[in-house]
Amino acid sequence: MKTLFVSYRVTDLDRSLRFYTALGYVELGRVEVGDRSRLVILKFPGEPAASLELVHRPADGRVDVGSGIDHLAIQVDTLTVTLKTLAEASLSLEPEPVQYPGGPHGPKTSWLTDPDGYRIELVEWPFGHPDGITAADFS
Repeated sequence: MKTLFVSYRVTDLDRSLRFYTALGYVELGRVEVGDRSRLVILKFPGEPAASLELVHRPADGRVDVGSGIDHLAIQVDTLTVTLKTLAEASLSLEPEPVQYPGGPHGPKTSWLTDPDGYRIELVEWPFGHPDGITAADFS
């Protein structure tokens, strides 16, 4: 078994798509499910399959994120370039300052919030670190 993707319900699909495509996601496909509801499946260009689904159900009203979801972590190649790209996309984003949670030789991170209030952690691994998190990160 493996996780297929994370699914977020969004209030304004077009605004959310602008946000996530500015992050680097590309649209893999979409499904019209009736009652004006739509699903849009996204992935990063280097991924072999979907990793994020945006669900838009206008009849359900505005999204209330609540306290059950903590955040989505996204690995980026270069944090400063990603933050610059987001700023140039004119999305009125206010990313938090770059942090070094593992010390000066650990990962660089910055936090931001999507249009519906979902928290996103952008992570740049130090040079030589393999993609993703493995058991080696905890030894």
